[in-house]
Amino acid sequence: MLKCRTACKKIAPLARASSTLCRQNVRRTGIKHGRIPPHVPAVNMATGPAGASRENQFYVLLVGATCLGGTIYTYQTVTGAQRRYDERFGVLHQVTNEEIAPSAQTESPAAEAIGTAEAVSQSEPQAASAAEEPSPLSTGAEAAPSETTEPLPEPSPPSEPNPAEQPEPSCVPIVDSEPAAAESPAAELPMPHDEVVAESVGGPDSALASLKLPSHVPYLLIGGGTASFAAARSIRARDPGARVLIVTDEPDLPYMRPPLSKELWFADDPAVTETLRFKQWNGKERSIYFQPPSFYISPEELSSAENGGVAVFTGRKVVHMDVRGNKVQLDDNTEISYDKCLIATGGVPRNLQVLERAGEEVLNKTTLFRKIDDFRSLDKVSRNIKSIAVIGGGFLGSELACALGRRSQDSGLEVIQLFPEKGNMGKVLPEYLSNWTTNKVKKEGVKVISEALVKSVTCKDDQLEIQLKDGRLVKTDHIVAAVGLEPNVDLAKSAGLEVDSDFGGFRVNAELQARSNIWVAGDAACFYDIRLGRRRVEHHDHAVVSGRLAGENMTGANKPYWHQSMFWSDLGPDVGYEAIGIVDSSLPTVGVFAKATAKDTPKAATEQSGTGIRSESETEEVALSPVASTTPAPGVTHKDDYGKGVIFYLRDKVVVGIILWNVFNRMPIARKIIKDGEEHTDLNEVAKLFNIHED
Repeated sequence: MLKCRTACKKIAPLARASSTLCRQNVRRTGIKHGRIPPHVPAVNMATGPAGASRENQFYVLLVGATCLGGTIYTYQTVTGAQRRYDERFGVLHQVTNEEIAPSAQTESPAAEAIGTAEAVSQSEPQAASAAEEPSPLSTGAEAAPSETTEPLPEPSPPSEPNPAEQPEPSCVPIVDSEPAAAESPAAELPMPHDEVVAESVGGPDSALASLKLPSHVPYLLIGGGTASFAAARSIRARDPGARVLIVTDEPDLPYMRPPLSKELWFADDPAVTETLRFKQWNGKERSIYFQPPSFYISPEELSSAENGGVAVFTGRKVVHMDVRGNKVQLDDNTEISYDKCLIATGGVPRNLQVLERAGEEVLNKTTLFRKIDDFRSLDKVSRNIKSIAVIGGGFLGSELACALGRRSQDSGLEVIQLFPEKGNMGKVLPEYLSNWTTNKVKKEGVKVISEALVKSVTCKDDQLEIQLKDGRLVKTDHIVAAVGLEPNVDLAKSAGLEVDSDFGGFRVNAELQARSNIWVAGDAACFYDIRLGRRRVEHHDHAVVSGRLAGENMTGANKPYWHQSMFWSDLGPDVGYEAIGIVDSSLPTVGVFAKATAKDTPKAATEQSGTGIRSESETEEVALSPVASTTPAPGVTHKDDYGKGVIFYLRDKVVVGIILWNVFNRMPIARKIIKDGEEHTDLNEVAKLFNIHED
């Protein structure tokens, strides 16, 4: 109404002026034409609240009634909503009190003391802000220190929480392992980080131990394999005071996987499955673990360690990543925040679909070989059955077949190997060398069935029957499926990381970085090779080098990954090979061979290098100027005599892969040839760089 009245007051003078002007114009027109109207009516404009006509009064009443009705409706709506909210809140508050009351009666005296302390702190907010201790169940994401890599950082006092952000109190059991600490002020507890209560498995035979896991760590490594250990060692080398936490779903400390399918099977110690110690081909004994337990510190001591350290949290799996919040969630709902994170989750063994569809009875008689537990299980099974079948003709399948075949010579175990290729390692080796390898495997006591495609598997009379597509039937007591590895990318969805559609694994840049503060190394990393294109490698040397580089980059090195990783495979102590680059039997190959000597065996190679894990020594060497052998190549070589030699894999007439067959400690030369990327007219001359014709 006030707005209408104000508008009328402003318009009225203009209307009067317009009316006066109209009457004057009419008079002028009449004078000009000689005709003056007898009377020109004046405009009657209402200027007051009472108006001057019935129409204006009706309009005012209509607007007033509308405003009054809207006001009444708004008032009723607001008051009704407030009443309903109060009723519902009262019901919820009553239900909450009823749930809390029984649990409060069962609290221990220590919990009652804590509850009393909390009540006192709530009644005295000013005193609580000066001496409040962080809750042991907090995630640490809201009050994480900005700098944690320096040894013994000065603990900053926890910031006062915002009352608006405080959640409603819930009935959560509190584990208090030090009741006396609750009586002392929080200012006397110089804890650099909040802590969460969690459970850790210290080993396969240890009981669950309650410990306080730091809720924030500067360096978090997901996965307990070779890549994680290499990264932890690299981080500590560049940052001696670093605090590194490794989280692994396995119950064991970081260990090397290659001996699981190689040296451990040739050990003379009957307790090798418990000690996990073995003799290398050079006779030296060592453990499968990278370091003894004394090398690591307890996770609960990580935050307070004066010089930092490496802690391993075993038996737990990271199930969710919050990339924006820089924190992860474990399978027991524990949350850990981080500054830098490495994903080294490795992979899981593939299985054949026919085995998965065969039923539980068949799966119980099937082993997917990958971990220490798999080695122990297969070792036990192989000692108590009469026949075992290995499905797969690649590296792992051929190594296990040879190892079990060597054991069968004493135990009478029947070892069968099946694969769809024409010969062992048919996807890697040229056909002539694959056939030679197959004959070598047969001499180890293995029954080889090539070009075998499994159609179905059934269990009859406690024995497995493998039906092949060509009609052949294979009967056995147990199956070992060694048909490849599937990269573990379970965290890709929650972390928003890209997975390569061709090779699998997390796609990373040249610095092995997937996103800000997140790196990937090992089997799960799909990286770009500047010489060979995008690749994903599943070998020990790649895990060592990529983990080492990722650790350096996590400390600010910003180095690109240009390393050409190698891998090796041993078919017992007498035949072995090392490879680098792309080794695919579908590529054109050129092989140069020579007669082998007693020095050209894996056993002799480890005696010279001093280690059975040959990549640990190879990756430290650099070939700058290889010198060709002066010994002339023999004019005639014996047919099918592949004692030792070099196989070159070509793509567009350029060497992209090299296999050193019973030629050892020459990998830096092969790495340089691939790095140069030159086209060679005579590969026989290039083979002389490896001195294969020397005795």
